[in-house]
Amino acid sequence: MKKTKKEVVEMAMMNPNAAGIDIGSTEHWVAVPEDRDAERVRRFTAFTCDLHQIARWLKKCGITTIAMESTGIYWLNLFLLLEDYGFEVFLVNARNVKNVSGRKTDMSDAEWIQKLHSCGLLSNSFQPDNYTRELRTYTRHRQNLIRQASRYLQHMQKSMEQMNIKLHKVIRDLAGKTGMSIVSAILDGERDTEILAELRDRCVRASKETIMKSLEGTWREEYLFTLQQAYDSFHFVHAQMQQCDENIEKALKKRETIEVPGEDKDPVNKKKKTKNKNTPKFDVDSYLKTQLGVDITQIDGIDSLSGLNILGEMGSDFSKWPTRKQFLSWLNLVPNNKQSGGKLISSHLMNKKNTAGHIFRKCGSCLWKSKGPLGDYYRIQRAKNGGKAAAIATGNKLASIVYTMVTHQVEYDESILVKMKRHSQQKRLDNLQKKVAHIQKELEEAA
Repeated sequence: MKKTKKEVVEMAMMNPNAAGIDIGSTEHWVAVPEDRDAERVRRFTAFTCDLHQIARWLKKCGITTIAMESTGIYWLNLFLLLEDYGFEVFLVNARNVKNVSGRKTDMSDAEWIQKLHSCGLLSNSFQPDNYTRELRTYTRHRQNLIRQASRYLQHMQKSMEQMNIKLHKVIRDLAGKTGMSIVSAILDGERDTEILAELRDRCVRASKETIMKSLEGTWREEYLFTLQQAYDSFHFVHAQMQQCDENIEKALKKRETIEVPGEDKDPVNKKKKTKNKNTPKFDVDSYLKTQLGVDITQIDGIDSLSGLNILGEMGSDFSKWPTRKQFLSWLNLVPNNKQSGGKLISSHLMNKKNTAGHIFRKCGSCLWKSKGPLGDYYRIQRAKNGGKAAAIATGNKLASIVYTMVTHQVEYDESILVKMKRHSQQKRLDNLQKKVAHIQKELEEAA
């Protein structure tokens, strides 16, 4: 029996009580089904009172689920407010809400989002819980402070270079104890190179004579002024970072107090890792262990600061990604394969920003000096495909290990990777032996 047009439309309508919102910085356009209001698309400004008006109008129209486009940060307040009103809110990627061809307006965008959502064609983006959102705000702000401090340190180096002072060339880190002590003495008016060289730490490899030579320069007033400004800004940012660390610890303690303690696990031999100078002063590892259930800092390439950033981006509940493949796809650490006619057209990564995925890639690129199996894997990939591809591939492996550890609650066991490495090496050795035997056979036949 042939189906009527109305029956086909009803079959396609999966969310009959769906609304769509086009987000803007100063105004929002809201669309509801045609039979809910005489004016199915309305324009609201972005003030808080108008956001409440949006929620009340949607309640009046009998809306239960809403889709909105992730535009900048303008969606956040409306998203949280609609959740508080009890709506099911979908935050969708702008890539999946492309408008149909023709004239593009904010009104037509809202209608198109509503139509797609009513047919169930939009997928919801990952959204953290309130605790993770709070922690993410602090950790991202802290990363911004680290970048600001790095810029001010570069300004200090530039001012010293303009005075032909080469201190930052003979010591490894100008922000270390020796560098900061000498810069502070210079700004206090000390110009005697011998006295300044006496401030060097005993761990510095450069000799006293070399440091004295590096401190001979032209003490111009304008460059000393810029050096002073950069020095003050550098320490001001570090003071802000200390305040941020205090708030991060408070947030971590709040979650720790409501965590249900699990069964005690056998202690593992913890590796000693060199502390990053930007690592918070409190014991980050214990909080990570409490909230994730495993110690991810035992993995080569992931230190306390990286672990804290990972927790801030994704939280401790990994059940939102049912499989490891979905987790890696969300992190944008897998190729975006495009096939047509049985042929692979492209396998480049999707052009999207994912902060958590960037953290894993950065951790992977830090393994170029590691002597463990993960370091070997990075160097092999780097030799084959270059540094960028090696960072992505190693980040993929790190993320896989973290996902397995957290979801299965197992500690990091490097012996598994060592066995895999030996198996790979034996396979390569067998292949080389076969090639040598083949070449020897050809030489014997030629003789």
